[in-house]
Amino acid sequence: MKKYLFFLLTITVLVSSCVKDEDKDKNDDNTTATTAKLKFKFKFDPNQERLDNFGQPSTIPAGNAAQTPDFRGLSAHFIELVKDEFVPVQTGEMVYKGAETTVGGDKAIDFEQAVVEDENIVFLEVPIKDITPGTYKHIRVSVTYQQLDIKYDVINIPGLSQSLSDESGRMDVFVGFNTYLKEVTPIQKTETINANKKQGFWAFETDLKSPYNNYNTLSSGQAPVGATTVVNPFANTAPITEGSCLVSGSFDNALNITGNETEDIEVTLSFSINNSVEWKDTNGNGKMDVDVGNNSVETMVDMGLRGLKAFVN
Repeated sequence: MKKYLFFLLTITVLVSSCVKDEDKDKNDDNTTATTAKLKFKFKFDPNQERLDNFGQPSTIPAGNAAQTPDFRGLSAHFIELVKDEFVPVQTGEMVYKGAETTVGGDKAIDFEQAVVEDENIVFLEVPIKDITPGTYKHIRVSVTYQQLDIKYDVINIPGLSQSLSDESGRMDVFVGFNTYLKEVTPIQKTETINANKKQGFWAFETDLKSPYNNYNTLSSGQAPVGATTVVNPFANTAPITEGSCLVSGSFDNALNITGNETEDIEVTLSFSINNSVEWKDTNGNGKMDVDVGNNSVETMVDMGLRGLKAFVN
């Protein structure tokens, strides 16, 4: 009798274990299906076509000069998936929106909470289960901040007859519709702001090495209203608000979301940085000139990105 009871208990335990293992496998499958993510990375392409506001090839205006910067980081305020070119702005699939504040008065991007990333690093992960299923042909990215290194010449150095050529410095560029800034520190020097700044505000710090490092300066300024290029090939069917930096582009192959994905999908947002930093070339030398004697920099005109392409990996 004892042997019979032991046999029944053994069978019961084995069956119970198998059921539990089967349920566990099912749960694991469900977990995999519900945790798949849509991941976004940036790419800064110096060879991608340089476009204007309407997505057409762009040239540098007479009297201006431009250069392709070395990007160090980018921040986006929102990302919107778009099914076709007729979808009005902010009525598509909003997969991300950054923090905002009214500390500076009007509603503004809260730069203190902005996520800044270099290229080839995941900027954003979104659960695919939270995205409305559908086929998305286009994408809009509200660019807010760029950190970049640029080349410049230094003139009027006290006690030095010649200029310094092709020095490197760092620029913080704010191209969002309105950004609340406490301060800016491109490298080491800091400018206190505690205010909202409209699209086109910039701060530039030289990075001269010894024995000229005592002449390093921090300059800032505001690009003219409406001067920042914001590429939108769909301007006729889905116009954007003036003063925003809502760059629009297309997927190389449409992004198809079913809602049943069990693997992550990675999207690369490739931005054209082809001659994206443009300034008034007052002496016609094609160089950006920093006048140490007068503590001035040639007038910045346009720091807008010059196109967007999206690739599904």
